[in-house]
Amino acid sequence: MENKKTDIEAINIDLVNKIKPDMPKKELLYDLSDFFKVMGDSTRIQLLWALEESELCVGELAAILDMTKSAVSHQLKVLRTAKLVRSQKRGKNVYYSLNDEHVQTIVKMALEHVCE
Repeated sequence: MENKKTDIEAINIDLVNKIKPDMPKKELLYDLSDFFKVMGDSTRIQLLWALEESELCVGELAAILDMTKSAVSHQLKVLRTAKLVRSQKRGKNVYYSLNDEHVQTIVKMALEHVCE
């Protein structure tokens, strides 16, 4: 099978025909790529790691990461937009936690991979 766009010939057409129909839609893969871009920041990974331990407010996160509250808030907004963390207002404070168990699993699995 010859790819019309790039003139690349498939050596094993049976393998191409087996894999290609099961590929996720490109839009979904773009979303996955965006997810990894969000996860690709060390500050955001630190925030996720801290939130894995406990629900925390911005001030507590700032103290743990030795950052300004403004900088932490900015990164939390990115994580909220990506649906990795959720927030809950209690009195004057907003508390953050991981959105679900998937986030914790992804962070732990990635760390295991890096430690191999």
